Amino acid sequence: MSTAPAVFLDRDGVLNAAVVIDGRPHPPRDAGEMRLLPGVEGACARLREAGFILVCITNQPDIARGATTAAIVAEINGRLQRELALDAVAVCPHDDADGCACRKPRPGLILEAAAHLGVDLTRSVVVGDRWRDVEAGRRAGCRTVLLDRAYDEPMAIADAVAGSLDEAVPLIIALSREGAAGSPAAG
Repeated sequence: MSTAPAVFLDRDGVLNAAVVIDGRPHPPRDAGEMRLLPGVEGACARLREAGFILVCITNQPDIARGATTAAIVAEINGRLQRELALDAVAVCPHDDADGCACRKPRPGLILEAAAHLGVDLTRSVVVGDRWRDVEAGRRAGCRTVLLDRAYDEPMAIADAVAGSLDEAVPLIIALSREGAAGSPAAG
């Protein structure tokens, strides 16, 4: 039986700065352009100290669209994994038209990582900056935190909202405890 809680972290806009074009977030072009958001290193350390497995879950449809390569995405992910001591990084390289199970808002990335790492989804939290992240978390049976980036797109209704990952740490811990107690999600 799975007993470990995890924090599933979206990549662009949660761990590293997204490149915002016309109000919509986009990934950095390469590892050299990737910049960690302020407070992310400390937030990840605090989450790890609280007993969470840390997993980055990221849609990277620019691979399917031919706008980047899997090697560039892997280089960015590898840098994040090393710098933040992430336990795993799960990538969906598909576009919506591919109809895969892994592209958020579908929960495939979360479910696969949870099975591989022995994660208790009822005590886990998904942190994202877009509706797709929140919906994937809900579908996987996790609590959700939205980092409000004021993008020009519909805002998700999450269990909690924060301005940064650092600010979200106490919310994540509280939501995980609620999941462990079997109480209804907050807000």
